[in-house]
Amino acid sequence: MRRADGPDAEQRYARSLELARAGVVVAYENGGRDIKLLDMRQQSSMFDYFVVATGSSRRQLHAISEDIDHKLEDDLQDKRMGLEGYDNSRWILLDYGSVVFHLFDDEAREYYSLESLWAGAEEIDISDLLQDT
Repeated sequence: MRRADGPDAEQRYARSLELARAGVVVAYENGGRDIKLLDMRQQSSMFDYFVVATGSSRRQLHAISEDIDHKLEDDLQDKRMGLEGYDNSRWILLDYGSVVFHLFDDEAREYYSLESLWAGAEEIDISDLLQDT
């Protein structure tokens, strides 16, 4: 299901990965847990990467989502295309087009089990990002 590779494909994928990795760091720095970076390029033609993380409270989920916005929009000059679930705060979805961030509370993470739903997606090693920064 991968999109056709063109002359700009590698550059586009590199940019998507840069955004995803930046969001991973932000989630980690804000106390996000069980952070996963999934390569979705073989699973969907709509996006390249998912970042999935768990927060322990509404306040923490808001902080993670707001800081991801700040990092990606202000520092990396990308534009968020959509935001879902911010008011409810059990599952906040930040859509950056090629990268989608899923921020869950514990109960919603277990219930929706995105990693199981997208079991065919390759999990990218992010251990280098989860060091003390």
